[in-house]
Amino acid sequence: MAKREIIWSDKAKVKLYEILEFYIERNKSKTYSIKLYKKIVKDIKLIVKMPNIGIKTDLESVRGLIVENFIIFYEYDADNITILTIWDSRQDPDNLIIK
Repeated sequence: MAKREIIWSDKAKVKLYEILEFYIERNKSKTYSIKLYKKIVKDIKLIVKMPNIGIKTDLESVRGLIVENFIIFYEYDADNITILTIWDSRQDPDNLIIK
């Protein structure tokens, strides 16, 4: 079986950028943002190997993987892993829009 390709939605790219920028501003350092980014990338590689590892959501094809205080929402098929969004789980869940 061929390796699945990782596809980042535009929304997921923006959310990741916002999260990393927030911690750079807050901490006045890139150290934590670099550490968090590496952790997210590592865990996404884990999703590629084991796509069912994430928790099922109310949306039939969407799963969520918890990484520290964040949830990576994704869906997959035989060829692709699509990262839909990244959610800070400390936020109000009523504001969560996955797709």
